[in-house]
Amino acid sequence: MSSFYKIVVAGCGGMANTWINYALGRTDVEIVALVDIKLEFAQAMAERHGLTCLTYTDIKHAIEETGANLVFDITIPASHFAISTAAMELGCDVFTEKPLAESLEECLEIIRISNRTGRTHTVMQNRRYDVRIRALRELISDGHIGKPGYAGADFFLAPHFGGFRDAMASPLLLDMAIHTFDQARLILGADPVSVYCQEFNPAGSWYSGQAAAICIFEMSDGSIFCYRGSWCAEGAQTSWEASWRVTGEKGTAIWDGVNNPYAEVVAPVDQEGRFIREYTRIEITEELEQVRPFHESCLDEIFTALKEGRKAETDCSDNIHSMAMVFGAIESSRLGRKIAIAELMGSEEVQ
Repeated sequence: MSSFYKIVVAGCGGMANTWINYALGRTDVEIVALVDIKLEFAQAMAERHGLTCLTYTDIKHAIEETGANLVFDITIPASHFAISTAAMELGCDVFTEKPLAESLEECLEIIRISNRTGRTHTVMQNRRYDVRIRALRELISDGHIGKPGYAGADFFLAPHFGGFRDAMASPLLLDMAIHTFDQARLILGADPVSVYCQEFNPAGSWYSGQAAAICIFEMSDGSIFCYRGSWCAEGAQTSWEASWRVTGEKGTAIWDGVNNPYAEVVAPVDQEGRFIREYTRIEITEELEQVRPFHESCLDEIFTALKEGRKAETDCSDNIHSMAMVFGAIESSRLGRKIAIAELMGSEEVQ
């Protein structure tokens, strides 16, 4: 793999600032072009960051004229498929903001093109790089609670965004739940097998579409993951990282999305005949320091994987399983029945 990266940044909205600032902090990259459908946006972004690179409205021209080998896709979700596939076909690796694409068919085609061209395509799933959710995963993977049988996440917030989200058909599932679903896969080390979901729009909602949902996923490790969420829940709100409970053979792990996770497990004493057993609390004693922000941590992993010639943790071939949870939940709600993920994916095998 190349040890120096010539980057085209596609999409010059607000989020692009985070990606550009990150790139400017590396010594192995050069931003060679900025692309936006509105040229003045690209020019303004260049001026804001003191960049002297070229600006374009067309991704293909930008890649061909600069010899770029890496594209940051920070465009709107509706443009991800066109930008990413064009970039890979022209020999570029791609790092993209979530979601992978707007439809399952487009997601699968991106994977096919990545496999055919040998170009990597990796998704920004920044929230899995929260040190606290990594600590929760370790509580489970270290065997403290035994084999998990149930995981639950509650997500109740009331952000008044305004704009396009207020008009979306499934604002919660399409725009936000991908983070929690992806975290569930990380925590359990498992992929979805089936889903039953009911979306609804609660009283008091200012959204046109379904702003709340309850989803029940069967996971590949035999556990059940239950997601309960609302984006119009005023008062007593959860963290943006949700509130988690994971129960296993020997105990339960808890994370409120704010403080350090902990576990309560059956105490190692004779409990023969006890109606309610005694439990021991397992605390994380060391201070959990978020050394790098979520976005930077994810980008660090993607660049490291690229240099090492391996697939990154959030490579498209892995991220498709998180996206399948989103699309499966929406399809289940639409049809009013349980959906098998294999049924949703058809005969497609993701490598």
